[in-house]
Amino acid sequence: MRLISRWPRRTDHSDRAQHERAGRDAHERTNVTSDFARLGVPSSLVSVLNERGIQTPTPIQAATLPDSLAGRDVLGRGRTGSGKTFAFALPVVTRLADPTNPTSRKRPSSGRPRALILAPTRELAAQIAESFEGLTKASRLSLLTIFGGVNQNPQVRALQAGVDVLVATPGRLLDLRDQGHLRLDAVEVTVIDEADHMSDMGFLPGVKKILSATPARSQRLLFSATLDNAVNVLVKQFLHDPVVHEADSAQSPVATMEHHVLTVSAAERSDVIADLAAAPGRTILFTRTKHGAKKLAKQLNGRGIPAVDLHGNLSQNARVRNLEAFDSGRVETLVATDIAARGIHVDDVALVVHADPPTEHKAYLHRSGRTARAGSSGTVITIATPDQRGDVQGLMRAAKISPTVTAASDAILRELAPGERLVFSAAEVADRTPAPAQPTPPKRASGRGGRGGASAPTSSRPQASRGHQAPRAQQAPRGQRGGGTASGAAPSGSNRGAATFSASAGRATRRSR
Repeated sequence: MRLISRWPRRTDHSDRAQHERAGRDAHERTNVTSDFARLGVPSSLVSVLNERGIQTPTPIQAATLPDSLAGRDVLGRGRTGSGKTFAFALPVVTRLADPTNPTSRKRPSSGRPRALILAPTRELAAQIAESFEGLTKASRLSLLTIFGGVNQNPQVRALQAGVDVLVATPGRLLDLRDQGHLRLDAVEVTVIDEADHMSDMGFLPGVKKILSATPARSQRLLFSATLDNAVNVLVKQFLHDPVVHEADSAQSPVATMEHHVLTVSAAERSDVIADLAAAPGRTILFTRTKHGAKKLAKQLNGRGIPAVDLHGNLSQNARVRNLEAFDSGRVETLVATDIAARGIHVDDVALVVHADPPTEHKAYLHRSGRTARAGSSGTVITIATPDQRGDVQGLMRAAKISPTVTAASDAILRELAPGERLVFSAAEVADRTPAPAQPTPPKRASGRGGRGGASAPTSSRPQASRGHQAPRAQQAPRGQRGGGTASGAAPSGSNRGAATFSASAGRATRRSR
């Protein structure tokens, strides 16, 4: 491994800062029970939250929980990372486990789930299930996740055994229902998560079919970052006198998120992106196309910067492996497309880079929401070449964002992404990144489930399934790439790793450091 620059890190390790943080943590631990219990969350679930380090309700949780726990239909609007998952997971589990609920004392019927959570992508479905696991286990409820792209037989067997909480993507759910493996007449509560993304992906007709198959007076919770006309139609048709709560909506500013536009020449673009990707801390780079994501990840790996891609052309196994490599910290750079963006829920993403500016402001907001989650800080950078500047200006106006616009330079990159730029040898890159996977063949998996996402391990009552992701590895401190140390030269043909920029010359230059 070779250090290609030694830029000062932004650190805050003073005794005073540590003392203040310790004091805040102690205060939050003291108040965790009263905070959530005051909202009506059972003590058994409060304990689960405490074990997971969830100490105080987020604004969207504090706003919606009293009504959702009371059985009201709720429309919750909040940005990604605002805590929406627990805002609906807690009332769902509370309702199903309530000893006064007659159905809580019975095993769920074969193929008739008691609660249904719909998600637009397989990655999001898997991560929702992960959030449910501790809650369902503590409440002795069964949990199952189903999505397309994999063999449906294990899912069918799990459904036949009976399931309390079903997390699903619309395509595979409709397939199994149409085949007679699933009925929705016993559903007591339905959750539509990321409703605006469902609309963007064309899933709302299927969602309407699903909601029509659930009992008309069952509870319905809908969560969305934005509320467009299509989602509004869904609300009016299927939610009964809903209580509307808005907290940290996608249009509201995030005080801890910084927005920047870096203007670069076409010749500088690749070097700027590589430099940002080589900075310490988790980084997500967004491209418009699947081919662009694959190409950029390959280029970064060739430069000695470990990176994985996430897009629709990957098989489900490859998507899971790549996301786990990023989540565990073995790889700190993820290159993703817009469609994959909604499935990325990884903590401590320090930097989001729009390598290709999106064409629509909602996509910009959703991409940017991968950082500055749940009160943490983050930086969002949009790369703009001369022919993109007008479009980017319009994009920011539509998103109601006032970014800092600067030309790329050595000093600016030091400021936006401080820390040592690290370049690894080819062998080290290969060791950190999963083996390249072949694209998913054109032939679709059985049924329509491939539209929405992939499979899940089954679960049986009373113990919940253990989910779909490997245990998260110990994270390396910010400023370190991966674990341990590495040595060796940069890969052949990439003796620079990341570019430095001469402000006076106004162009990228290569330097050995």
